[in-house]
Amino acid sequence: MLHKVQVPFQSQNYHIILGVAVGGGGGAVVNPFNLSDSDEESELRPIGTENGTPGPGIAPLQLRVEPGSVTLVLPGGGGGGISPGVEAAPVSPVAAGGGAEARLSVDAIAAQLLRDQYILTALELHTELLESGRELPRLRDYFSNPGNFERQSWTPPAAKEQGGAAGQLNRAGSISTLDSLDFARYSDDGHREADERVAVLEFELRKAKETIQALRANLTQAAESEGPSRERRSFRFSPEMEEPVRPLEKRALNFLVNEYLLRNNYKLTSITFSDENDDQDFELWDDVGLNTPKPPSLLHQYRTGGSCPPSPRDTADVAVGVEASELPLNSITQESLHKMERTQALEIVQELEYQIGLLIGEKHSLVEQIKLLQSMSIRYLPFTTLPLEGATSMKMENTPITKLILHPQSMMSVCNKVLLQATAYWVFVFFVFRNLSPAFLQALLSFCQLSTDSRLGSEVSRIADSEESLLLMLGRCLPHIVPNVLLAKREELIPLILCTACLHPEPKERDQLLHILFNLIKRPDDEQRQMILTGCVAFARHVGPTRVEAELLPQCWEQINHKYLERRLLVAESCGALAPYLPKEIRSSLVLSMLKQMLTEDKAHLVREAVVKSLGVIMGYIDDADKYSQGFELMLLSLGDPSERVVSATHQVFIPAFAAWTTELGVLQSQLLSSLLLRVEGLLKESDRGPDEHKLHLLLSGLQSLISPLFALVLQSAPFSGQVELQDSTPPIEVTRFPRPASMLQDVATIVGSRERLAVLLQLYDRQLEHEGTMGWGSLLWVVNQLLPHLIRIVGQINVNSAACVHEFSRLFWRLCRTFGKIFTNTKVKPQFQEILRLSEENATDGNDVLTKGTVPIYATGVLTCYNQEEDRKLLVAFLEDVMMSLSLSHAPLDSLKAAFMELGANPAYHELLLTVLWYGVVHTSALVRCTAARMFELLVKGVSESLIAQRVVPALIALSDDPEISVRISTIPAFGTIMETVTQKELLERVKMQLASFLEDPQYQDQHSLHMEIIRTFGRVGPNAEPRFRDEFVLPHLHKLALGNNGQTAEAKRVGIATQLFEAYSALSCCFISEDVLVNHFLPGLRCLRVDMEQFSPEYEDILSSMIKECEQKVENRNSQEAQGSMSIAASLVSEDAKTKFLSKVGQLTTSGAMLANVFQRKK
Repeated sequence: MLHKVQVPFQSQNYHIILGVAVGGGGGAVVNPFNLSDSDEESELRPIGTENGTPGPGIAPLQLRVEPGSVTLVLPGGGGGGISPGVEAAPVSPVAAGGGAEARLSVDAIAAQLLRDQYILTALELHTELLESGRELPRLRDYFSNPGNFERQSWTPPAAKEQGGAAGQLNRAGSISTLDSLDFARYSDDGHREADERVAVLEFELRKAKETIQALRANLTQAAESEGPSRERRSFRFSPEMEEPVRPLEKRALNFLVNEYLLRNNYKLTSITFSDENDDQDFELWDDVGLNTPKPPSLLHQYRTGGSCPPSPRDTADVAVGVEASELPLNSITQESLHKMERTQALEIVQELEYQIGLLIGEKHSLVEQIKLLQSMSIRYLPFTTLPLEGATSMKMENTPITKLILHPQSMMSVCNKVLLQATAYWVFVFFVFRNLSPAFLQALLSFCQLSTDSRLGSEVSRIADSEESLLLMLGRCLPHIVPNVLLAKREELIPLILCTACLHPEPKERDQLLHILFNLIKRPDDEQRQMILTGCVAFARHVGPTRVEAELLPQCWEQINHKYLERRLLVAESCGALAPYLPKEIRSSLVLSMLKQMLTEDKAHLVREAVVKSLGVIMGYIDDADKYSQGFELMLLSLGDPSERVVSATHQVFIPAFAAWTTELGVLQSQLLSSLLLRVEGLLKESDRGPDEHKLHLLLSGLQSLISPLFALVLQSAPFSGQVELQDSTPPIEVTRFPRPASMLQDVATIVGSRERLAVLLQLYDRQLEHEGTMGWGSLLWVVNQLLPHLIRIVGQINVNSAACVHEFSRLFWRLCRTFGKIFTNTKVKPQFQEILRLSEENATDGNDVLTKGTVPIYATGVLTCYNQEEDRKLLVAFLEDVMMSLSLSHAPLDSLKAAFMELGANPAYHELLLTVLWYGVVHTSALVRCTAARMFELLVKGVSESLIAQRVVPALIALSDDPEISVRISTIPAFGTIMETVTQKELLERVKMQLASFLEDPQYQDQHSLHMEIIRTFGRVGPNAEPRFRDEFVLPHLHKLALGNNGQTAEAKRVGIATQLFEAYSALSCCFISEDVLVNHFLPGLRCLRVDMEQFSPEYEDILSSMIKECEQKVENRNSQEAQGSMSIAASLVSEDAKTKFLSKVGQLTTSGAMLANVFQRKK
């Protein structure tokens, strides 16, 4: 669209015609000087109407000088309507009559300069086109070929005329954009010669560098000349024509491959590729070979099928054409060469005729537009609000449109600047018809208070007009926005920061934005960290592994030692969340090292917990088999962490993921499980005082967590694994079929894929075990023949007195049997234990060392309790009865049986069962068995309810206390003492008290030394925890009697034994609170009697007893003094209370004015 404005200027009328792009998709603007001459644009065709009228386009700039007026014609029209080969012409004078206007393309001008040997002018044109980003292939090929300057007598052929006859062209400044425009070039200072001298020097320098490259390329040409000449024509590929790659072809392909890798951000691969081809310079194409034109990119060749269509400009390029003599005779004949040249010439003529037709149509269109717009007074112009000399701008109310007021004396300079930088900002252009100076108008408009000097004002004044400029604006503004947003709401900025960081073209700005993301919140809580992690994952999905490694991981590394716990938590969690999107080399090296460092160095257990979970995720994606040893080390390190949360995370996440990886590697059984078993066995042997129970717990808990992956491996490697077919009729899995997993990752259904698939596998598994056995089932045979025997051998080495060891191994076998099923337990596990135990009536009296080891409690509590059906309970009762009988009859230690009773007694579900076993011992014919049963009651009483004690335990003990054998009666004393310690029912306590009194007061027990020893030992054990009344009225008085009676004991051995037990009992009871009467009447006299025995037989205890007696006497004295002071304080309190009453009564008698109240406090004279 052309706009013409007539303004007075020096008593003359001048007309300014402003052209603008109108229409064409939302106000998109075309720079009128963007005269591109690329090969791709030369193939464009117009998009116009059916009658051949060109579509919207940009017309060339023209200046018309007429008598009384000056007309500046700007480009108008709309989108690209002409072929770029003739898209612009330099400024030229035209007759006022409006004849046909001749135009030349930049390519034609370049061809004319090269034809006439205006080399420096062509070089200057080439340089300015490079600066403006519009490189011309003709000039590029000419100046990049050293051969054009070594053969001085050679003259390039003239280029074809394009677009009709051109007028005489003078040497003028090249058309540039505002970025590269040097206004000093167009001044009258006369520095044109200096600029040309600089251009010459630059050309000579470039020529010297190209000569060096040409010399290096001679080797390539020499090697290439040894083979047949390179064919310059494209043929369709066929496998028969493929030959071994030549050196020049290899270098060219290497260059194109490296260029493709760099363009698609495969930077690490490009670096590796460059290192493998260190004899080639990938920065410069000329390093490939001398006088070798660069082929299209790999992507272009792929899309075009390897063929490159001929271009008119390519056929006219100088110094890069192909001579007919260079072509092989067997491929292209002289006749075919002439035919091809005629075809190319015909194409060029058709192109020029087409362009001429477009120009004629456009000229008519512009003439019509000029006639329509001559009467308009306000013109529209795409314009950037620049500080133009002689122009002032004003913001119009309620509109983003800017108004420019131009003054006649600066009109031409303003127009030039407007046209040289056109953008998508629509500006009203006004001309002032007032005789006001520009300075006055500028000062007047300064009162509008527009701010464009500050950073924010600059951002506001230039609104983004494209996606790229919008991203650039966001990259500039976000660092200033974030600090001013409330901390509680900063997570709302995460999407904006991430989108900008994903799409921003500048790596430095992206790094700054990601730094802002990780430092967005000072101490992010759980929800805020989840938002940031979600954004990081979305970023990683969008940009790919290379940018994640280069941009996100450095942010994590920077904050690995941050002082705030929440920041380190964010780093630990992000390593796991980003694991699927990282290159595998980085995942198994850098990230693994970062997490290991945090696991070993960070003091916060929450951070270590997050690290362990991230390590589990890493193990799910790692594929480097060499990292197995490092993973095993990390598993042991995590299991040994002092925090329960970290250990729990290890069982829930890390171990299942690590086991899944070892299953894929095929080392779950042979290395992982075997290594843990060897460590357990070594731990049991390393110390005579017993193993480190904490370490043993860690290793056995790790073995328990590996049982589910082991069973999944057995199922998936079974002979029937290929027969799995999901069916609707498959029965569902029982809820209690498997032990409760620590997490979903330990669920066998999750490991094998689904509960439906697991149900089918379990059905086939039970059928295989029941009917066909384990033949050919390698993974299950390893469990039966190696794992179970090894575990049973280890169980025989544990200390049965360690309740922790027994419990851990019991839970291990219980989980193993429950996971592998009842059929496996009955057919594979129980037979191996029974073969070792060999329980029978024949060897019951001979003794069996295995019965005294940990095998008994583990078999009873870990194997026989797996299934709680009636037949299983009967089997457990029978086993415990046989063990009790065998140990009693062989006079073996009862530690293994006690360990089994303690482990089973912890579960109330087995109390009735244990009482049944003990009743079997109570009614047994052998006194040894009855003694064992009586002692077992002591262990059972602490966990049994008082109702069971009253109904089952006390009657059994009373029955045993009347046993004919004195040893049986004595064996009941510890159980009675335990009842006195734990039971609160008075009736039960009275029954037990009466039974113990009968032992102490019955004349038949007066000389029973063993009975007295057992009673004193029991009193010392239960006395501190028994009821105070029972202690004061029963225990201490009887101890006094026993101590007094021991002074008259004639047997020295018995006297020493009783004295020793009394010393231990009194030592335990001295810590209790004892009433003064009992202290004076029983405790102190008993200690004095005991001191008499110790002075004679154990002098080393005399000092201790003396100090105990002195301390008790001091307690008595202190209590007496405190009572005296208490009586005095009571009397004083009574006196003060009487004085207080008198004072208040006197105050109450005052009925006069308040002034008399002061007389109450006056001293009497």
